[in-house]
Amino acid sequence: MTKIIQLDDKLQHSKEKKAEIIRKRKILAVQKVFQCIHCVFKCEKCGTQLGFEQERKINISADPKVPYRFCESCSEEYVDYIDRLQGKGNPEYYWHNEDWLKVWRTWIDYKGVIDRYLKSKEFIQLLDELKETRPKK
Repeated sequence: MTKIIQLDDKLQHSKEKKAEIIRKRKILAVQKVFQCIHCVFKCEKCGTQLGFEQERKINISADPKVPYRFCESCSEEYVDYIDRLQGKGNPEYYWHNEDWLKVWRTWIDYKGVIDRYLKSKEFIQLLDELKETRPKK
């Protein structure tokens, strides 16, 4: 009789384990968003590492038409993208064709969706839940 397993204890242990797995997934979801999307040391478009000097230079002399944190190359491309939308652009850059424009449009749409996701009530709820639940010691 001493080897009888208490079902209530086993159920409670299973619930706690499941809750811990869900909590870890929530943390992972938030980590991905902030590590991958909002890294201040990487170009937002291509992911190139931005050194401190390059980051400072980009932020200090940033073109007001560029609302993103880009490396020099992506910044120049973005300005050309905006110019082309206005009927200008550098004609020597023949590779900046319709597909290239679509790549930029799609990337900008992607950034907009991410921003909306971060402001969604569900994501805010996730952050609030993580603030409320601290790991047990």
